[in-house]
Amino acid sequence: MHRDDLRSTLTGAIAFPVTPFNSDLSVNIEGLRANVRFLLNPSPAAVVAAGGTGELYSLTPGEHADVVRTVVEECQGRIPVIAGAGCSAAIGTELAKRAADLGADGILAFPPYYPNADDHGLVEYYRALGAATSLGLLIYSRDWFHPGPALVERLAKLPTLVGWKDGQGDLRRLQILRASVGDRLHWIGGAGDDMVPAYYAAGLRAYTSSISNVAPALSAALHASAAGGDAAALSSMMSSAVIPLYALRSRRKGYEVSVMKALMDLLGLAGGPVRPPLVDVRPDDVSVLKELVTAFRMWQVGQPQTLPR
Repeated sequence: MHRDDLRSTLTGAIAFPVTPFNSDLSVNIEGLRANVRFLLNPSPAAVVAAGGTGELYSLTPGEHADVVRTVVEECQGRIPVIAGAGCSAAIGTELAKRAADLGADGILAFPPYYPNADDHGLVEYYRALGAATSLGLLIYSRDWFHPGPALVERLAKLPTLVGWKDGQGDLRRLQILRASVGDRLHWIGGAGDDMVPAYYAAGLRAYTSSISNVAPALSAALHASAAGGDAAALSSMMSSAVIPLYALRSRRKGYEVSVMKALMDLLGLAGGPVRPPLVDVRPDDVSVLKELVTAFRMWQVGQPQTLPR
């Protein structure tokens, strides 16, 4: 997919599937296939293979290729597949090149391993990932990587860069960056489904959804309600399912992934354990999670006529 075409498709919910593991922490490829088939109904705007929710940093290059290949095969060209890449310039370019060879449509660049890099080094890191393929590049601003407008203006000159995924939820800074660069980049809300009301109020019309793992219809409905200005429906979905889930995810570091996997297991999908340094959900928190199963199961069989409150 040409990078301009990729950019034009990224409106709505972008799915961030987990990478399911077996009990011995090997990659559960068949579980991944089943999960991707599930989250394609209704189809999201795109799917990110081996992203943050997909535990990119825990995968070997061979496992990363297996995950990208599987997601590409299951999507069958119906929607774009974006592959996560990062760590170092050498590893990131290797992952990006392999993903392109496997049929990915775009690259999501994660911050590098070194958290104190000079701006010049950061530009060269992202330049290397962008030059690795002709695919559209998206930069994922997360964790320690919290650039100001001067750095973003330099990065916006990279020829393959098409989009920016905000992973911090700092709307003041995001507003400043958008004022600085404008429509040169396609802006994506990436801090979580719980940020949809704020992101869409700020004018964004795309977000990355981990809830698509368990309720793709809910992800689609969040976008439709927020974009359409249906405040009542949006508030109902947020209070009944999204906010309680994200409250649990915030209880412990790493829970943003392990809670989603535990909920998937409860709903009959393939989640499995997480790899260190992430931690699995504690038994007492699983009990809390079980209380949310009904709300999400309703979305598995179609949008509920009356949302639980």
